[in-house]
Amino acid sequence: MHPDAVQAADGTLQVNGYRPAERHKDLYKGCVFPKYPNMLSPAQVVKQKPAWADAFELKKSDKSKALLESLHAGNEEEIRLRAAMMASVDEGVGRIFAALEQKKQLDNTVLIFLGDNGYFFGEHGLGPERRFAYEAGIRSPFVVRFPKMIKSGTRVKKLIICQDIAPTLIELAGGRPGPQVQGKSLTALFKGKKQPWRKSFLVEYWAEQALPWARGHELQGGAHRPLQADPLGEPRQGGRARRAVRPREGPWEMKNLIANRSQSRLRDSLRRELRRLATEALGL
Repeated sequence: MHPDAVQAADGTLQVNGYRPAERHKDLYKGCVFPKYPNMLSPAQVVKQKPAWADAFELKKSDKSKALLESLHAGNEEEIRLRAAMMASVDEGVGRIFAALEQKKQLDNTVLIFLGDNGYFFGEHGLGPERRFAYEAGIRSPFVVRFPKMIKSGTRVKKLIICQDIAPTLIELAGGRPGPQVQGKSLTALFKGKKQPWRKSFLVEYWAEQALPWARGHELQGGAHRPLQADPLGEPRQGGRARRAVRPREGPWEMKNLIANRSQSRLRDSLRRELRRLATEALGL
């Protein structure tokens, strides 16, 4: 859910905060949203990543503070407001379901719920930046309802990317994706069929105009080109800033193992895979 925001032609951003529907403005008031272990203050993050000190300093400027305060960034009110905004989406989905049921077309309709990116609520000291390649930023919801093909409760544990949406919808509509269409159709996975699947994918981010402190992060490492790899069936976090690979330990990505000798084989393997994917992305 986006805040009320206007982005100028030069990329700069004016944000007026989150605006739930009037009927939902007090929804979830008083609720406590659990904190994750990697929800850290900037001071705690800088102890682990000294290079980020300058970027966090930029958050203290009047312009940056005004933007962050309008979002209640880093506190529970931000989570509450976003959840309250989603209540309107729930109501709209309910009306769509009711209309399809009335027309007896509900089970003939493919319903897809997805987001374009993840979001930070303080993980690694981050918030609306959302561009950094931690799990919180690159994972997003993807839920499909189509009883004729997908058994209720099915969970696909594969690396799925946004580019897979187009070929999937083309196939579901009875078409055949052309060679120019990127990604892989998910229909075989929906049906429970076993087939070769990707073990890694590239996450790329190149520039930043809206959030000045994010440009500070960018200046510390350049545009980043991380690798997300799944060599053993479990997601592992790859590199940042093109020139590094960061194997991770535990689900919270709080310990950098790049220099750990025991991880040298994994590190070298991920570096090779990063080079392969980067080359492929450039069409070489």
